[in-house]
Formats: sequence, structure tokens, C-alpha cells
Amino acid sequence: MALKDYEFWLIVGSQILYGPEVLKTVAERGEEMAAAMNASGLLPCKLVYKLTAKSPEEISEIVKEANYDEKCAGTIMWMHTFSPSKMWINGLKDLQKPYCHLATQYNRQIPNDEIDMDFMNLNQAAHGDREHGFIGARLRMKRKIIAGYWKDEEVQKRLGNWMRAAVGAAFSKKLKVMRFGDNMRNVAVTEGDKVEAQTKLGWQVNTWPVGKLVDLINEVAEDEIETLMKEMETLYEISTSQLDSIRYQAKAELAMKKLLEEEHCGAFSNTFEDLYGMEQLPGLATQRLMSQGYGYGGEGDWKVSAMTAVMKAMAEGLSGGTTFMEDYTYDLTKGAECSLGAHMLEVCPSIAAGKPRIEVHPLGIGGKSDPARLVFEGREGTAIVVSLVDMGGRLRLICHDIECIKPIYEMPNLPVARTMWKAMPNLLTGLEAWILAGGAHHTTLSYDITAEQMKDWARMMDIEFVHISKDTTLEGLEHSLFLADLAWKLQ
Repeated sequence: MALKDYEFWLIVGSQILYGPEVLKTVAERGEEMAAAMNASGLLPCKLVYKLTAKSPEEISEIVKEANYDEKCAGTIMWMHTFSPSKMWINGLKDLQKPYCHLATQYNRQIPNDEIDMDFMNLNQAAHGDREHGFIGARLRMKRKIIAGYWKDEEVQKRLGNWMRAAVGAAFSKKLKVMRFGDNMRNVAVTEGDKVEAQTKLGWQVNTWPVGKLVDLINEVAEDEIETLMKEMETLYEISTSQLDSIRYQAKAELAMKKLLEEEHCGAFSNTFEDLYGMEQLPGLATQRLMSQGYGYGGEGDWKVSAMTAVMKAMAEGLSGGTTFMEDYTYDLTKGAECSLGAHMLEVCPSIAAGKPRIEVHPLGIGGKSDPARLVFEGREGTAIVVSLVDMGGRLRLICHDIECIKPIYEMPNLPVARTMWKAMPNLLTGLEAWILAGGAHHTTLSYDITAEQMKDWARMMDIEFVHISKDTTLEGLEHSLFLADLAWKLQ
């Protein structure tokens, strides 16, 4: 499903004691608020008013509907009046969809002349929110709380950001990852418990033989290749005379996409140690598939492949870009320290600052023919890099705030896509914090998704979240990691 095909259900809390007139007004206002927020253009998905919940039976029934409706990616609860929270216990215990408590009220201001007891009875959001908040805390609910006036842009933006995280959760639970071969030999961080990943995150991670891909590559028709070559001529600057290399990448792209579609996979991984029967490592092919929304992980890293696919799904319709990435090397000029991010070949052109160039160069690894690849610089801007690691018994999501900059060197002899960034709070502290938390060398870099959204997603998936930001101190991080280790072991 595309992001726009999902919807979120607005459930308004009340009770029967207020009488039919009040309840009619509550329902009308719920419909009005949903329509107005949809019309604002700030929500990426449709907000649907479902009902005013007045009894335990109504709440349980709407929760069952939400759980089994594939279009429903999450529920948003708003307490217009006082809604006794014991009514909500059974429903909330059964809720399987992401849950946001919207703490707002219909009126922005208290009407000085009109306020009377009728107004007080109808407008009890301050009363209702606290009752509803208690039961969420008492049940240890994984929830998002957004407070503010519902017409304010900031409130709607936060709600929209949470919606994207919830769509990421829905996407995650159906994600299939195709592995071509195993992971790179003797590498620790690309390993992981696939059963735990499927149990927690929904990812189905399985292997397909490289030989099957080679058979499909050999079956690609010439007219399909020509069509793709013409498309690439319009999108990229062709900076090589070795067109046969580009044609082979076109064949690899078409074959991989066919297999991914046949098996309903949204992400894939491969390794240069297992290319049996292939002429080249699929560089350009992989970059183009990522630009179409597929996740990718190098050296068989299925975790970063899946995370890239999830974050691309969350960022659908945004223009900043999301890609598989790797920290490659540092510039340690005192006071101006920064990282160079790149990979052998596979960086998504969605982050390119300008028109990418197709170039062909020796790879120096893998023992195959010189592969075509897209070469470009990444754009400037605020971004995050994210790493999912298996800590043995639990998964940890590490998110690092960065500021991407224009590369400080031209690097004319580096024939790969690359970007440079300054880490928060600075490179050295950020590096020590990343290593302390166990962050991998492979990451997903995104200009579109924020740390708050990744925290929301981690909460929905019930996994640990670590945030390295401008406020991070090593002492504080070490203390929080110690406490988290104790807390997660108790679960």
C-alpha cells in the first residue's frame, strides 16, 4: 500500500450521562475537526472520524475493527468530555495498532461572557485527558501524546509526523527481505537473529540463490534494455564510453526487480563474496532500485536493507532523500572535524545535490568486470543516520543527528557517490557515543525522517531507542545505556 492509501481513525471519548444533545454536538465536532485537519494539507494520510465512544462495548468493538482493517494504520483518541477510563481498559488492552492521545479541546479560548455550567459540562477535555492519560500509564501503553490546539500548524505537523512513523510500522510488519547469498564472512554486526526480527518487527528475511538471478539476467529482452537506457539518458549524465557496462547494469536491474516483484519483497541484500555467474557487482542497478523505494544492504546486511525500506516508506512524497550509507573515513582537522560517507557503489541518488553521472571504473574487490555506477555529491541539510543492531536478546535502534555539508574536497579520483557531514554534538563525542552504543558501520541516512519519528517507530515496535544529539554527553549516555540494559533484561 502507498502511504496515501492508509487512514487513521479518530475516536472521541465521552459517556452517556451527558445526554443526546451534548453527544450530538460532540460527534459533529469530531467530524468537523477531522475534515478541517484533512483540508489543511499537513497530514500525509486521511483522518477519519469513527465514533464517539460512550461505553466499554463500543470501545472494544471499534478496537476490533481497527485491528483487522488493513487500511487503518493507527488510532487517535481525543477526550472531548469526561470519559471514565475504566470503560477503556478492555479495548486498550486489545489494541494492536499504534495509538496517539491527542490532548486538545474544541475551543482555543475560554469564552468570558458565554461560559456557564452547560459550557463546562460540554468542554471537559482538560478533565478527560487526565483520566484517559492515567489509564494509558496504568496499562503501560506504548503511546504518543501530542498536546496543543488542534488548528495549530505545529500540532498538525507533529500528528502528521507520527502518522508517517505508524505507516512505517504497518509497512514493517509486511516487509519481505530478499538475500542474494549470505553476509560477508567473519563480519559481526551484519549478523542477527532473523526469528527475533520477524517476531518484533515483522520482517521475513530469506535467501534466494544468485544462480536464479543470473538466469533472469540472461533472459532480459533487448527492447527492455533499450527502454531503460533511454530513461537513464534523460536522468543522468553519461560520462563513459563503456556502454556495455551500463547495459549489463540495466539487465541486472530488470532481473532483480522482476524477482523482487514476484516474491513481494521490498528490500534486498547481496555481497561481493557471492557473485557466482554475474559479470559485475550490481552498482548502478542497486542505486536505481533504491531510488524506486527498495531497501538495500551491502555485504549481506539485511538489517540495514530493511531499515532503509521502512524509512523510505515513511518518507514517501518527501523530497530530501533516504539512502543506504556507510561511514568511510574522517577529516580530523582540529575544530572542523567531519565524516565522509560513501560506499563501494551503492548510494541512492535521491540524496544527490546535482545531476548524477554514470561512470565506469575498476572496483578492486569482488573479482568481476568494471561496474557502472552513479557518481554524485550529497546535498547539504539536516539529517539523521540510523543503525539497528542485535544486542543478543533484544534489538537496539541508534539514531544520530547530523548536519550534511558540501564536501570540503573535490576528490576527483574518488569514483563513488559520497556525502560529508558534521556529527552532533561534534565528531569526536559523537563517534565515541556511537561506538559506546554499538552502532554499526552501515546505516540509513535520511534528510526526511527525524529522530522523533524514529523514536515513535521504535516505541511502536517495542524495541530500544538510543538518540545521539547536540545535547548528548558521554557520561549521560553511558548511564542511560546501563539503566536500559537492566530494564530490557527484566522484560
